[in-house]
Amino acid sequence: MEFKVIHIDETDSTNGWLRENIRTFRPLSPSDGSPDSAEQVVTVVADYQTAGRGCGTNTWESERGKNLTFSMLIHPKDIPARQQFHISMAVSLAVCEALGQHIGDLSIKWPNDIYWRNGKIGGMLIENLLQGDVIRDSIIGIGLNVNQQVFRSGAPNPVSMWQITGQETDRQQLLDDILRCMDHYLYHDVRPQYLQMLYRRKGFHPYADGDGAFMAEIVEVEDDGHLVLLDDSGQRRRYAFKEVQFVI
Repeated sequence: MEFKVIHIDETDSTNGWLRENIRTFRPLSPSDGSPDSAEQVVTVVADYQTAGRGCGTNTWESERGKNLTFSMLIHPKDIPARQQFHISMAVSLAVCEALGQHIGDLSIKWPNDIYWRNGKIGGMLIENLLQGDVIRDSIIGIGLNVNQQVFRSGAPNPVSMWQITGQETDRQQLLDDILRCMDHYLYHDVRPQYLQMLYRRKGFHPYADGDGAFMAEIVEVEDDGHLVLLDDSGQRRRYAFKEVQFVI
């Protein structure tokens, strides 16, 4: 894939910036021959987001100029809408591979939070725009805690690369590594690797849903992204995002 990287100082959110400018970067057709072809990944990187957010109603704390906050616009013409969770798996693995060059003990907390041990080092918000049974555009927003030393928002378990390694990481190099890894994962079968990288992939752990807390183990993640758990009474439980909470 070809990568076009745009650096901006400040925006409300990089996902929002791409949504507002999507017509500028959207190809007329996958084979129109324009510079903005279907294989080009437009990436906007901001030093500061005034309203950065994660999935659902989650917000994202990020000190100005310390972390890596960016969004990518792709046109995944070969990924049908019914398989859109593949994008989440591929991007999570790409981020883990890039981070893995600096730190170990990484995992993916379903569906796409990046964890170091029991701390959240990164998260993402993926917005797919569908056209019939295909994905026309996918906006992938990623926030990574890189060089921030102190977190003040009250989020339960943030951790940064600086807190882990005690040294600063080159944010531009980290971005380059992630984009390179994206090219490897996006159009390959990544399901086995994703399942292997899951946080709490082995053993029973505490969860909670609308009926209360329970102990369960991960059985699988379905093609459409649903999480399937087996609780300690032998009952299978199937969840969409936000229907179950990891008790940490």
